Amino acid sequence: MLSIKRVPTVLSNYQEENAGEPLGCGRSCLGKCCLPASKLPVYAFENDPRPKDSSVGTDELPPDFFLNTLLLGQWEDRMNRGLFRYDVTACETKVIPGDHGFIAQLNEGRHLKKRPTEFRVDRVLQAFDPAKFNFTKVGQEEVLFRFEAAGGDEAHHFESAGNEGTKSPSVVAINVSPIEYGHVLLIPRVLDSLPQRIDQESFLLALRMASEAGSPYFRLGYNSLGAFATINHLHFQAYYLSVPFPVEKAPTAKIPTNQGRSKSRVTVSRLLNYPVRGLVYEGGKHLKDLADMVANSCIWLQSNNIPFNVLISDSGRRVFLFPQCYAEKQALGEVSQELLDTQVNPAVWEISGHMVLKRKKDYEEASEDYAWRLLAEVSLSEERFHEVKTYIFEAIGLVESEEETIHEDEEKGTPLNSSDPMHAPQFPEGCLILQ
Repeated sequence: MLSIKRVPTVLSNYQEENAGEPLGCGRSCLGKCCLPASKLPVYAFENDPRPKDSSVGTDELPPDFFLNTLLLGQWEDRMNRGLFRYDVTACETKVIPGDHGFIAQLNEGRHLKKRPTEFRVDRVLQAFDPAKFNFTKVGQEEVLFRFEAAGGDEAHHFESAGNEGTKSPSVVAINVSPIEYGHVLLIPRVLDSLPQRIDQESFLLALRMASEAGSPYFRLGYNSLGAFATINHLHFQAYYLSVPFPVEKAPTAKIPTNQGRSKSRVTVSRLLNYPVRGLVYEGGKHLKDLADMVANSCIWLQSNNIPFNVLISDSGRRVFLFPQCYAEKQALGEVSQELLDTQVNPAVWEISGHMVLKRKKDYEEASEDYAWRLLAEVSLSEERFHEVKTYIFEAIGLVESEEETIHEDEEKGTPLNSSDPMHAPQFPEGCLILQ
Protein backbone atom coordinates (compact mmCIF):
# COMPACT_ATOMS: atom_id res chain seq x y z
CA MET A 1 0.00 0.00 0.00
CA LEU A 2 1.48 3.33 -1.05
CA SER A 3 0.96 5.94 1.64
CA ILE A 4 2.83 8.86 0.09
CA LYS A 5 1.49 10.20 -3.19
CA ARG A 6 4.31 11.82 -5.12
CA VAL A 7 3.40 15.10 -6.74
CA PRO A 8 5.06 16.63 -9.82
CA THR A 9 8.05 18.78 -8.93
CA VAL A 10 7.91 22.40 -10.02
CA LEU A 11 11.28 24.10 -9.97
CA SER A 12 11.38 27.39 -8.12
CA ASN A 13 12.79 30.43 -9.83
CA TYR A 14 15.81 30.03 -7.62
CA GLN A 15 16.44 26.52 -8.98
CA GLU A 16 15.57 27.17 -12.60
CA GLU A 17 18.32 28.43 -14.87
CA ASN A 18 16.23 30.48 -17.27
CA ALA A 19 13.22 31.95 -15.48
CA GLY A 20 12.37 34.86 -17.74
CA GLU A 21 13.36 38.46 -17.17
CA PRO A 22 16.08 38.59 -14.48
CA LEU A 23 15.33 40.35 -11.20
CA GLY A 24 18.28 41.07 -8.96
CA CYS A 25 20.41 37.95 -9.27
CA GLY A 26 17.84 36.56 -11.71
CA ARG A 27 16.66 33.80 -9.38
CA SER A 28 13.81 35.69 -7.61
CA CYS A 29 15.13 34.59 -4.21
CA LEU A 30 14.70 36.02 -0.72
CA GLY A 31 18.18 37.51 -0.66
CA LYS A 32 19.20 41.16 -0.63
CA CYS A 33 19.72 40.94 -4.38
CA CYS A 34 16.05 40.26 -5.19
CA LEU A 35 13.70 40.80 -2.22
CA PRO A 36 13.94 44.63 -1.88
CA ALA A 37 12.80 45.06 -5.49
CA SER A 38 10.00 42.49 -5.26
CA LYS A 39 6.32 42.66 -4.39
CA LEU A 40 4.71 40.23 -1.96
CA PRO A 41 1.30 39.86 -0.26
CA VAL A 42 1.24 41.47 3.20
CA TYR A 43 -0.74 40.68 6.33
CA ALA A 44 -0.44 43.51 8.87
CA PHE A 45 -1.81 42.69 12.32
CA GLU A 46 -3.40 45.28 14.60
CA ASN A 47 -1.32 46.99 17.21
CA ASP A 48 -3.02 45.33 20.21
CA PRO A 49 -0.52 43.90 22.72
CA ARG A 50 -3.10 41.88 24.68
CA PRO A 51 -3.77 38.17 24.08
CA LYS A 52 -6.66 38.01 21.63
CA ASP A 53 -9.94 36.17 22.14
CA SER A 54 -10.09 33.71 19.24
CA SER A 55 -13.83 34.35 18.85
CA VAL A 56 -13.37 38.04 18.11
CA GLY A 57 -12.38 39.32 14.69
CA THR A 58 -11.71 42.78 13.29
CA ASP A 59 -14.11 45.05 11.46
CA GLU A 60 -11.89 44.97 8.39
CA LEU A 61 -11.34 41.23 7.96
CA PRO A 62 -13.48 38.15 8.83
CA PRO A 63 -12.43 36.37 12.04
CA ASP A 64 -11.11 33.34 10.15
CA PHE A 65 -9.45 35.28 7.34
CA PHE A 66 -5.84 34.90 8.49
CA LEU A 67 -5.91 31.14 9.06
CA ASN A 68 -8.46 29.77 6.61
CA THR A 69 -8.45 32.20 3.70
CA LEU A 70 -4.91 33.48 3.71
CA LEU A 71 -2.55 30.95 5.28
CA LEU A 72 -4.26 27.64 4.53
CA GLY A 73 -5.71 28.89 1.26
CA GLN A 74 -2.30 29.97 -0.01
CA TRP A 75 -0.71 26.77 1.31
CA GLU A 76 -3.17 24.71 -0.73
CA ASP A 77 -2.39 26.86 -3.75
CA ARG A 78 1.30 25.96 -3.43
CA MET A 79 0.37 22.30 -3.03
CA ASN A 80 -1.68 22.44 -6.24
CA ARG A 81 1.29 24.04 -7.98
CA GLY A 82 3.50 21.10 -6.95
CA LEU A 83 5.96 22.98 -4.76
CA PHE A 84 6.13 20.29 -2.05
CA ARG A 85 8.45 17.30 -2.13
CA TYR A 86 5.57 14.91 -1.38
CA ASP A 87 1.84 15.00 -0.63
CA VAL A 88 1.61 15.08 3.16
CA THR A 89 -2.19 14.87 3.03
CA ALA A 90 -1.78 11.27 1.81
CA CYS A 91 0.25 10.24 4.88
CA GLU A 92 -1.38 7.72 7.20
CA THR A 93 -2.19 9.10 10.66
CA LYS A 94 -3.75 7.51 13.74
CA VAL A 95 -4.26 8.13 17.44
CA ILE A 96 -2.37 5.49 19.42
CA PRO A 97 -4.63 3.64 21.88
CA GLY A 98 -3.99 4.56 25.50
CA ASP A 99 -4.61 7.16 28.17
CA HIS A 100 -2.55 9.96 26.61
CA GLY A 101 -3.65 9.95 22.98
CA PHE A 102 -0.25 10.09 21.29
CA ILE A 103 -0.60 10.69 17.55
CA ALA A 104 1.41 8.65 15.03
CA GLN A 105 2.03 9.59 11.41
CA LEU A 106 3.83 7.55 8.77
CA ASN A 107 5.88 10.02 6.74
CA GLU A 108 8.33 8.14 4.53
CA GLY A 109 8.68 11.11 2.22
CA ARG A 110 10.16 13.37 4.90
CA HIS A 111 12.79 10.75 5.72
CA LEU A 112 13.83 10.44 2.07
CA LYS A 113 13.64 14.10 1.06
CA LYS A 114 14.43 16.22 4.13
CA ARG A 115 17.48 18.47 4.02
CA PRO A 116 20.42 17.12 6.11
CA THR A 117 21.83 19.03 9.08
CA GLU A 118 24.88 21.13 8.16
CA PHE A 119 26.28 22.18 11.53
CA ARG A 120 27.50 20.83 14.87
CA VAL A 121 24.84 19.45 17.20
CA ASP A 122 26.80 20.09 20.41
CA ARG A 123 26.53 23.89 20.31
CA VAL A 124 23.22 25.68 20.79
CA LEU A 125 24.61 29.01 19.58
CA GLN A 126 26.52 29.07 16.31
CA ALA A 127 27.29 31.90 13.91
CA PHE A 128 25.20 32.27 10.76
CA ASP A 129 27.05 30.81 7.78
CA PRO A 130 25.93 32.26 4.42
CA ALA A 131 27.69 29.43 2.57
CA LYS A 132 25.28 26.86 4.04
CA PHE A 133 21.62 26.59 3.13
CA ASN A 134 19.53 29.41 4.53
CA PHE A 135 16.17 30.96 3.72
CA THR A 136 17.57 33.79 1.59
CA LYS A 137 18.13 31.09 -1.05
CA VAL A 138 14.44 30.14 -1.16
CA GLY A 139 12.39 31.06 -4.22
CA GLN A 140 9.75 33.74 -3.68
CA GLU A 141 6.98 31.45 -4.94
CA GLU A 142 7.39 29.53 -1.67
CA VAL A 143 6.50 32.67 0.31
CA LEU A 144 2.84 33.08 1.28
CA PHE A 145 3.00 36.63 2.66
CA ARG A 146 4.89 39.15 4.73
CA PHE A 147 3.82 39.27 8.38
CA GLU A 148 4.20 42.56 10.25
CA ALA A 149 2.58 45.08 12.57
CA ALA A 150 0.04 47.46 11.03
CA GLY A 151 0.88 50.36 13.33
CA GLY A 152 -2.82 50.84 14.09
CA ASP A 153 -5.84 49.21 15.68
CA GLU A 154 -7.03 47.22 12.66
CA ALA A 155 -5.54 44.34 10.68
CA HIS A 156 -5.01 44.78 6.94
CA HIS A 157 -4.25 42.53 4.01
CA PHE A 158 -2.62 43.68 0.78
CA GLU A 159 -2.47 41.30 -2.16
CA SER A 160 0.75 42.90 -3.39
CA ALA A 161 3.05 45.45 -1.82
CA GLY A 162 6.57 46.57 -2.53
CA ASN A 163 9.37 46.03 -0.05
CA GLU A 164 10.89 49.48 -0.45
CA GLY A 165 11.42 51.04 2.95
CA THR A 166 11.17 47.65 4.69
CA LYS A 167 14.68 46.97 5.92
CA SER A 168 14.20 43.28 6.57
CA PRO A 169 10.66 41.86 6.26
CA SER A 170 9.40 38.89 8.24
CA VAL A 171 7.83 36.30 5.96
CA VAL A 172 5.67 33.18 6.16
CA ALA A 173 6.75 30.47 3.70
CA ILE A 174 5.82 26.86 3.05
CA ASN A 175 7.87 24.03 4.50
CA VAL A 176 8.61 22.02 1.35
CA SER A 177 9.07 18.88 3.51
CA PRO A 178 5.85 19.18 5.52
CA ILE A 179 4.84 17.21 8.60
CA GLU A 180 1.17 18.12 8.46
CA TYR A 181 -1.48 20.12 6.63
CA GLY A 182 -0.66 23.83 6.48
CA HIS A 183 2.97 23.34 7.57
CA VAL A 184 4.70 26.71 7.24
CA LEU A 185 7.74 28.59 8.46
CA LEU A 186 7.77 32.00 10.14
CA ILE A 187 11.10 33.63 9.28
CA PRO A 188 11.68 36.85 11.26
CA ARG A 189 13.64 39.62 9.51
CA VAL A 190 14.81 37.30 6.77
CA LEU A 191 17.44 39.66 5.34
CA ASP A 192 19.20 40.10 8.68
CA SER A 193 20.60 36.56 8.44
CA LEU A 194 19.88 35.80 12.08
CA PRO A 195 21.13 32.46 13.42
CA GLN A 196 18.73 30.06 15.16
CA ARG A 197 18.52 31.85 18.50
CA ILE A 198 15.49 33.32 20.26
CA ASP A 199 15.16 36.99 21.23
CA GLN A 200 12.23 38.93 22.67
CA GLU A 201 11.23 40.57 19.37
CA SER A 202 11.14 37.37 17.32
CA PHE A 203 9.27 35.44 20.03
CA LEU A 204 6.63 38.14 20.29
CA LEU A 205 6.17 37.89 16.51
CA ALA A 206 5.58 34.14 16.86
CA LEU A 207 2.98 34.72 19.59
CA ARG A 208 1.26 37.26 17.35
CA MET A 209 1.04 34.72 14.56
CA ALA A 210 -0.61 32.21 16.91
CA SER A 211 -2.97 34.93 18.13
CA GLU A 212 -3.93 35.97 14.61
CA ALA A 213 -4.66 32.34 13.66
CA GLY A 214 -7.09 32.20 16.58
CA SER A 215 -7.42 28.40 16.55
CA PRO A 216 -6.40 25.90 19.24
CA TYR A 217 -5.48 23.51 16.42
CA PHE A 218 -2.85 25.79 14.89
CA ARG A 219 0.38 25.66 16.88
CA LEU A 220 3.86 27.09 16.45
CA GLY A 221 7.03 25.27 17.43
CA TYR A 222 10.71 26.08 17.83
CA ASN A 223 13.74 23.79 17.91
CA SER A 224 17.10 25.09 19.06
CA LEU A 225 20.36 23.84 17.61
CA GLY A 226 21.16 20.62 19.44
CA ALA A 227 17.42 19.93 19.77
CA PHE A 228 16.93 18.94 16.12
CA ALA A 229 16.76 22.25 14.30
CA THR A 230 18.25 21.46 10.87
CA ILE A 231 18.80 25.00 9.52
CA ASN A 232 20.82 27.66 11.35
CA HIS A 233 18.65 30.58 10.20
CA LEU A 234 16.08 31.91 12.66
CA HIS A 235 12.67 30.35 12.07
CA PHE A 236 9.59 28.95 13.77
CA GLN A 237 7.45 26.14 12.38
CA ALA A 238 3.66 25.94 12.44
CA TYR A 239 0.90 23.68 11.18
CA TYR A 240 -2.76 22.77 11.62
CA LEU A 241 -3.87 19.49 13.22
CA SER A 242 -7.45 19.19 14.48
CA VAL A 243 -6.83 17.01 17.54
CA PRO A 244 -5.43 17.97 20.95
CA PHE A 245 -1.76 17.26 21.50
CA PRO A 246 -1.10 14.94 24.46
CA VAL A 247 1.04 17.57 26.18
CA GLU A 248 -1.86 20.03 26.01
CA LYS A 249 -4.01 17.58 27.99
CA ALA A 250 -1.36 16.77 30.60
CA PRO A 251 -2.01 18.02 34.15
CA THR A 252 0.17 20.79 35.52
CA ALA A 253 1.17 22.14 38.91
CA LYS A 254 1.46 25.89 39.31
CA ILE A 255 4.79 26.90 40.81
CA PRO A 256 4.10 29.49 43.51
CA THR A 257 6.37 32.50 43.24
CA ASN A 258 7.08 35.84 44.75
CA GLN A 259 7.15 38.06 41.69
CA GLY A 260 10.52 39.53 42.67
CA ARG A 261 11.61 41.79 39.80
CA SER A 262 8.78 40.54 37.59
CA LYS A 263 5.41 42.35 37.57
CA SER A 264 4.06 40.66 34.45
CA ARG A 265 1.41 38.39 36.05
CA VAL A 266 2.67 35.48 33.98
CA THR A 267 2.24 32.17 35.81
CA VAL A 268 4.66 29.27 35.45
CA SER A 269 3.70 25.64 36.03
CA ARG A 270 5.44 22.32 35.66
CA LEU A 271 4.12 19.38 33.71
CA LEU A 272 2.86 16.28 35.55
CA ASN A 273 2.22 12.79 34.22
CA TYR A 274 4.23 13.41 31.06
CA PRO A 275 7.46 11.72 29.92
CA VAL A 276 9.32 14.98 29.24
CA ARG A 277 9.77 17.43 32.10
CA GLY A 278 8.84 20.94 31.08
CA LEU A 279 7.60 24.36 32.13
CA VAL A 280 4.28 25.91 31.09
CA TYR A 281 3.88 29.70 30.84
CA GLU A 282 0.46 31.41 30.78
CA GLY A 283 -1.16 34.79 31.37
CA GLY A 284 0.35 38.25 31.53
CA LYS A 285 -1.21 41.70 31.30
CA HIS A 286 -0.09 41.92 27.67
CA LEU A 287 1.11 39.45 25.06
CA LYS A 288 4.54 41.06 25.32
CA ASP A 289 4.73 40.09 29.01
CA LEU A 290 4.38 36.43 28.09
CA ALA A 291 6.77 36.78 25.15
CA ASP A 292 9.46 38.45 27.24
CA MET A 293 9.31 35.91 30.06
CA VAL A 294 9.52 32.90 27.75
CA ALA A 295 12.17 34.54 25.57
CA ASN A 296 14.32 35.40 28.59
CA SER A 297 14.03 31.79 29.76
CA CYS A 298 15.17 30.60 26.33
CA ILE A 299 18.00 33.14 26.26
CA TRP A 300 19.34 31.70 29.51
CA LEU A 301 19.16 28.16 28.12
CA GLN A 302 20.88 28.97 24.85
CA SER A 303 23.53 31.08 26.59
CA ASN A 304 24.33 28.08 28.79
CA ASN A 305 24.37 25.61 25.91
CA ILE A 306 21.26 23.68 26.93
CA PRO A 307 19.21 22.50 23.91
CA PHE A 308 15.48 23.14 24.12
CA ASN A 309 12.17 23.03 22.28
CA VAL A 310 9.17 25.36 22.54
CA LEU A 311 5.49 24.77 21.74
CA ILE A 312 3.16 27.79 21.36
CA SER A 313 -0.39 26.64 22.06
CA ASP A 314 -3.93 27.94 22.65
CA SER A 315 -3.72 30.83 20.16
CA GLY A 316 -0.58 32.17 21.82
CA ARG A 317 -1.91 32.10 25.37
CA ARG A 318 0.05 29.06 26.55
CA VAL A 319 3.71 28.17 25.95
CA PHE A 320 5.53 24.92 26.79
CA LEU A 321 9.32 24.96 27.27
CA PHE A 322 11.30 21.70 27.20
CA PRO A 323 15.02 21.65 28.02
CA GLN A 324 16.30 18.38 26.53
CA CYS A 325 19.38 16.18 26.18
CA TYR A 326 18.59 13.45 23.62
CA ALA A 327 21.39 14.39 21.20
CA GLU A 328 23.92 14.33 24.03
CA LYS A 329 22.76 10.86 25.07
CA GLN A 330 23.06 9.71 21.47
CA ALA A 331 26.65 10.93 21.37
CA LEU A 332 27.42 9.16 24.65
CA GLY A 333 25.86 5.89 23.48
CA GLU A 334 23.14 6.01 26.15
CA VAL A 335 20.11 5.57 23.86
CA SER A 336 18.99 1.99 23.18
CA GLN A 337 19.58 0.58 19.71
CA GLU A 338 15.88 -0.20 19.44
CA LEU A 339 15.02 3.50 19.66
CA LEU A 340 17.93 4.54 17.44
CA ASP A 341 16.77 2.14 14.72
CA THR A 342 13.51 4.08 14.36
CA GLN A 343 15.58 7.13 13.26
CA VAL A 344 13.09 9.40 15.01
CA ASN A 345 14.60 12.68 16.16
CA PRO A 346 12.41 13.96 19.04
CA ALA A 347 11.95 17.63 18.18
CA VAL A 348 9.09 19.89 19.30
CA TRP A 349 6.29 18.03 17.50
CA GLU A 350 7.34 14.60 18.76
CA ILE A 351 7.83 15.93 22.29
CA SER A 352 4.32 17.41 22.14
CA GLY A 353 2.94 13.97 21.28
CA HIS A 354 2.80 13.98 17.45
CA MET A 355 5.14 11.12 16.54
CA VAL A 356 6.43 11.39 12.98
CA LEU A 357 7.56 7.86 12.05
CA LYS A 358 9.69 6.97 9.05
CA ARG A 359 9.18 3.20 8.78
CA LYS A 360 5.98 1.29 8.10
CA LYS A 361 6.90 -1.29 10.74
CA ASP A 362 7.23 1.35 13.47
CA TYR A 363 3.91 2.91 12.48
CA GLU A 364 2.03 -0.39 12.55
CA GLU A 365 3.56 -1.38 15.90
CA ALA A 366 3.34 2.05 17.52
CA SER A 367 2.16 1.91 21.12
CA GLU A 368 1.84 4.27 24.05
CA ASP A 369 4.67 2.42 25.77
CA TYR A 370 6.98 3.05 22.79
CA ALA A 371 6.09 6.77 22.66
CA TRP A 372 6.64 7.12 26.40
CA ARG A 373 10.01 5.32 26.33
CA LEU A 374 11.27 7.44 23.43
CA LEU A 375 10.24 10.72 25.01
CA ALA A 376 11.58 9.70 28.43
CA GLU A 377 15.05 9.66 26.85
CA VAL A 378 14.59 13.33 25.92
CA SER A 379 13.90 14.55 29.44
CA LEU A 380 16.33 15.98 31.93
CA SER A 381 16.52 14.05 35.19
CA GLU A 382 14.41 15.38 38.07
CA GLU A 383 17.50 16.73 39.83
CA ARG A 384 18.89 18.39 36.71
CA PHE A 385 15.51 19.82 35.75
CA HIS A 386 15.11 21.39 39.19
CA GLU A 387 18.58 22.93 38.90
CA VAL A 388 17.85 24.36 35.44
CA LYS A 389 14.45 25.66 36.58
CA THR A 390 16.11 27.49 39.48
CA TYR A 391 18.56 29.23 37.14
CA ILE A 392 15.75 30.14 34.72
CA PHE A 393 13.70 31.67 37.54
CA GLU A 394 16.69 33.74 38.59
CA ALA A 395 17.11 34.94 34.99
CA ILE A 396 13.44 35.99 34.63
CA GLY A 397 13.15 37.60 38.05
CA LEU A 398 10.94 35.05 39.81
CA VAL A 399 11.49 33.64 43.28
CA GLU A 400 9.95 30.26 44.07
CA SER A 401 8.00 30.28 47.34
CA GLU A 402 5.71 27.86 49.19
CA GLU A 403 4.37 24.50 48.00
CA GLU A 404 3.12 24.38 44.46
CA THR A 405 -0.58 24.29 43.60
CA ILE A 406 -1.81 21.30 41.62
CA HIS A 407 -3.96 22.20 38.64
CA GLU A 408 -7.51 20.85 38.87
CA ASP A 409 -6.85 18.55 35.91
CA GLU A 410 -4.36 16.52 37.95
CA GLU A 411 -7.10 14.13 39.04
CA LYS A 412 -7.38 13.08 35.38
CA GLY A 413 -3.82 11.81 35.31
CA THR A 414 -1.19 10.03 37.36
CA PRO A 415 1.81 11.91 38.76
CA LEU A 416 5.27 11.07 37.48
CA ASN A 417 6.19 9.22 40.67
CA SER A 418 3.33 6.76 40.29
CA SER A 419 4.03 3.09 40.84
CA ASP A 420 2.26 2.32 37.56
CA PRO A 421 5.10 1.42 35.14
CA MET A 422 3.22 2.88 32.16
CA HIS A 423 3.17 6.28 33.82
CA ALA A 424 6.46 6.09 35.66
CA PRO A 425 9.24 5.05 33.26
CA GLN A 426 12.82 4.91 34.46
CA PHE A 427 14.01 8.42 33.68
CA PRO A 428 17.71 8.86 32.87
CA GLU A 429 19.67 10.53 35.62
CA GLY A 430 22.74 11.93 33.92
CA CYS A 431 21.89 14.88 31.67
CA LEU A 432 24.64 17.47 31.84
CA ILE A 433 24.96 20.94 30.39
CA LEU A 434 27.05 20.74 27.25
CA GLN A 435 30.22 22.80 27.49
